[in-house]
Amino acid sequence: MAASSNKVASTLRGILRELRHLHPDETKLQGSASANFLLNQFRRHEVTEKQHCKANEEMNHLANSFEAYLRGQRLWGNVHEEYHTKGERSVEETARLVGFRLPHEPKK
Repeated sequence: MAASSNKVASTLRGILRELRHLHPDETKLQGSASANFLLNQFRRHEVTEKQHCKANEEMNHLANSFEAYLRGQRLWGNVHEEYHTKGERSVEETARLVGFRLPHEPKK
């Protein structure tokens, strides 16, 4: 049962880590509405050693899916910012972006 508890705690930490990325630096996550809701949901669906049900596995799956969604959204935002928000680029910048170098002009 301890392995399951560690898995749940790891998922909770992962979701909280992703929520920290969403909040501005000066805003504390502790006490925020999103953190309070998340902690209440995890407490509400906490499984004791005497209780094991299908609903718990569904909640673990949902929590893991939510963590993956948040991480994916953050990473997609990073990629989008890197490749799509720079506006017009020169041919040299575009080549460098995809890992190519332009041939040098021959000296006359």
